[in-house]
Amino acid sequence: MTSGASRVSNEFRSDTFTTPTPSMMEAMMKASVGDDVYEEDETTNEFQKEVARLTGMEDALFMLSGTMGNQIGVRCLLTMPPHSVLCDYRGHVYAEEGSSLAILSQAMCTPVHPANGIYMTLEDVKKNVILGDDIHTAPTKVISLEVTIGGVVTPMEEIEKISKFAHENGIQVHCDGARLWNASAATGHSLKDYCKHFDTVSMCVSKGLGAPIGGVLASTKHNIARARWLRKQQGGGIRQAGLLTSAAMVAIKEIWPTMKETHARAKQLEKDLAEMGVVPQIPVDTNFYFIDAEKSKLSMDILLEQCEKYDVKLQDERISLHHQITDEAIENLKKAIAEALKISKEKGVYDRSSAAGYGSTAKMNEWN
Repeated sequence: MTSGASRVSNEFRSDTFTTPTPSMMEAMMKASVGDDVYEEDETTNEFQKEVARLTGMEDALFMLSGTMGNQIGVRCLLTMPPHSVLCDYRGHVYAEEGSSLAILSQAMCTPVHPANGIYMTLEDVKKNVILGDDIHTAPTKVISLEVTIGGVVTPMEEIEKISKFAHENGIQVHCDGARLWNASAATGHSLKDYCKHFDTVSMCVSKGLGAPIGGVLASTKHNIARARWLRKQQGGGIRQAGLLTSAAMVAIKEIWPTMKETHARAKQLEKDLAEMGVVPQIPVDTNFYFIDAEKSKLSMDILLEQCEKYDVKLQDERISLHHQITDEAIENLKKAIAEALKISKEKGVYDRSSAAGYGSTAKMNEWN
């Protein structure tokens, strides 16, 4: 861990609860105070250049949120309706961003249920893509891939195949890379390795990286120039952005390198829970563990009660690890789960309504 116990040291609900570190706060105090609307903020310009360098993209632009980065990123790739965006049915761009694709881009969505139940493949794309000029349809103009999705890393070869197919058919590809930092840390592939397959890439700095606000969009100079216009239109043309981008720069330099350790702790948790008979819904590739309550014969209602008893914060089946979680909190979480398993067995209780499952409509808050 990079920091001692904090107010979120027992916070397993999401890695969005991470808080700025002392070094981030110090950097904010020293940040430049130029006007970013006029591209005169030195700290912000340096941050954007660094992201462009890391991703291998021509340019980058600070965004107030991952939602803003996603929606502007996709909008930059669209021209005029009729058009549609193909994505995983659980994807944030479709399910978690207030119907923004319909409102801001006038785009239909083609939500895809991956055949493997884990991540979208080229075969899934081919079965759902809308090609041609049939006037009854809204042709697919953008494919959006979320990396990671539910903490699962889509294999690089699958990303490459989808990107190749898309570009051969005049379709552009957006990456919702809110946790692309995690994917890179888990696989050893650089951000450049990933980003060369995408036309636009949106990444968050306020999730596992722990910066207070924001994200960043990377793409071509042409797309970023358009994105700057759209960002202003959507109220994102803030002035002294350096107060925020300074913290984001620290997050990249200091917190990103610790993600391997966070992932290792998640894998160890998986092993420890397996010894109790608890199994995950999907692979544990990075920092998330989704409890399969049904297969584990565990009542989520009882577990949440035990979490309160052991002073750990959990919302649903998803256990989210981040750099500010303490070893003590993990031990307390395991105690809560062990106790909940015992009580569930004694009572013969399994509350299915509390375990609607990964990515289900009833549990969409898991995704934030």
